[in-house]
Amino acid sequence: MNSRQRRGAVLLVVSVLCAAAALAGVVAVVGDARSQVGPKVTAYELTKDVPAYTPLTSSQVHRVTMPKRWLPDSAIRTPEEFQGKITAIPLSKGSLLQSDMVSSRPDLKPGQMEIAIMIDAETGVAGKITPGARVNIFATFAGRKDTDPDISKIIVAGAQVIDVGEIKAFDKSDNAQRLSEQGVPITFALEAEDAQRVAYAESFARHVRLALVAPGDSTPPPASSRTYTLTGDAGVKP
Repeated sequence: MNSRQRRGAVLLVVSVLCAAAALAGVVAVVGDARSQVGPKVTAYELTKDVPAYTPLTSSQVHRVTMPKRWLPDSAIRTPEEFQGKITAIPLSKGSLLQSDMVSSRPDLKPGQMEIAIMIDAETGVAGKITPGARVNIFATFAGRKDTDPDISKIIVAGAQVIDVGEIKAFDKSDNAQRLSEQGVPITFALEAEDAQRVAYAESFARHVRLALVAPGDSTPPPASSRTYTLTGDAGVKP
């Protein structure tokens, strides 16, 4: 082997040693980064904006993988934690799904049934009525005769709200005297007789409104306060 060949062999060996050292360095850096990041776990991220009180489905989220150390303790990690539940607040696309963002849908009790009606968005809900809330349902009826006064009645006291839908436009063929052009479908859990009252009011009342009952207040309005006419007020002339 001549001197030129020996120099080539030496350079080749040096190159191999440098490459091995570089690879070892990369491996060491990657290993150090992995040790600092820690193991990765599954989480779920919103793929679209989701309004409050909307049932969550798999089509609204997608699975992501991220380091466990960066994941909040409240992060949802399995589909069972959100399936069959509703959003407690409006959620934005890209948000990491967490347990305090969802809530269970109230269940029906024996003897109850679900009934949904459209309520004026501006006068009947105002964004403060949520699933699980209790409300008094008011209905205003026109007098049967021209000489009869209009009447406002509490048709159901302490009705349980189990679902609040999305705001939508009222059907233009509806002849009811709405105070707004949009409404919200509200679903109640009611016994049969109260459900009949609500269905009747939606069909024949001029207006149906909801009044939120204070949390923990289980005292229904007295019978003497459930019907109102203007002429019934003391000092008001017919």
